[in-house]
Amino acid sequence: MSALSNWSWDYDGWIVLAGILCAVAASLPGNFLLLRRMSLLGDAISHAILPGLAVAFLVTGSRSSLPMFLGAVVVGLLTAVFTEWIRNFGEVDEGASMGVVFTTLFALGLVMIVQAADHVDLDPGCVLYGSLETTTFDMVDVAGTEIPRVVLVLAAVTVINLVVVVLFFKELKLSAFDPALATTCGISARLMHYLLMIIVAVTAVASFESVGNILVVAMFVVPPATAYLLTERLRSMIIVSALIAAVSATLGHVSALVVPSWFGYRSTSTSGMMALCAGILFFAVSLFAPQQGVLIRILRRQRLSLRILSEDLIALLYRMDERKSGVVASIGQLRATLLSGGFMSSLLMKQHSRKGHVIATENGYQLTNSGRRLGAELVRSHRLWEQYLVSEGGVAVDRIHGQAEQLEHFTGRELRDRLQQETSAPVLDPHGSPIPPE
Repeated sequence: MSALSNWSWDYDGWIVLAGILCAVAASLPGNFLLLRRMSLLGDAISHAILPGLAVAFLVTGSRSSLPMFLGAVVVGLLTAVFTEWIRNFGEVDEGASMGVVFTTLFALGLVMIVQAADHVDLDPGCVLYGSLETTTFDMVDVAGTEIPRVVLVLAAVTVINLVVVVLFFKELKLSAFDPALATTCGISARLMHYLLMIIVAVTAVASFESVGNILVVAMFVVPPATAYLLTERLRSMIIVSALIAAVSATLGHVSALVVPSWFGYRSTSTSGMMALCAGILFFAVSLFAPQQGVLIRILRRQRLSLRILSEDLIALLYRMDERKSGVVASIGQLRATLLSGGFMSSLLMKQHSRKGHVIATENGYQLTNSGRRLGAELVRSHRLWEQYLVSEGGVAVDRIHGQAEQLEHFTGRELRDRLQQETSAPVLDPHGSPIPPE
């Protein structure tokens, strides 16, 4: 951590604050872009503002911030308008219309830049990852306090985005989920769409100079996508995405100072590292999220498969006990019938033995009264489903076993009673086997 020994709040603190403001400002509208499946619109606008910058210079002959900002905002809004127009009138996919617009405008901007090549500096590095490291080079006096101009601009954009989201939360939410319903409720879905496009364009343009294309595009997409894995409530999703964006920006600058020293370098791009940290947080959440995490889903599926195998073992013992009362079955017999693994079958049968469902003998396992009751419930569910599939579903008798095998594990007492009622309380299943009483 020696790389942090030279940390200065007068320098590094302003960089972190600028990164946090940019990340939070982008994440707020990014949630609604995600819901509308338009997350890459921020990327399109970030590329398409180039002709706006060129026109502003060619018209004014100046590279001052205000003309450049206004020119970029106008073109950013035109990007959204043209994208919507092509999608509606050209009847093409949203992604395709977005690609047509931003590539065309980006190419137009390059042509115009070439015409003014002697007067305009186009630094590809600045375009990609900005110049957060020079945040403190342009200071503005505010009430006797020197504050970086970038921080003031990004703070204003963050406040504007927050106010828009708070004031029009219901309208933005409804028009994002169901534009037709929003229109019938008296909410102009088109107006909400263009309002969202305005704040996206302003955010992209305001962030472009200081943080570059990589960070602003990442923050439009990654924090909302990460929050989406953690919560299903939009209000919570917005708050969580803002927190993730702020954490990513903070960790990004610290990592830009610390991580390169591990490999013998002094530092790296702060904006790029902020975007990388956001991606790492998304990857971690995608693995460990409590509901939608990859590992959690794998564990949940594994747990379900073990429960089904455990119930199948008891149901098989019950069927064998039906044919010969008091039968003792070995693990080998159970495995051969169910085509299951020996280790898991043995482990599950030991669990049943501890629960009192079976008795372990020298030759195998034998059902107890409680195990027989459990097996009867499973077999009853299976045979009622077979009867229902034949009598009510019209399924052929030779095709019902596999379907009933899947359904029996998700059938409780209430559903069994309904199946019995719907099938007129049958005594035998379609194969002629007795249906155990409840």
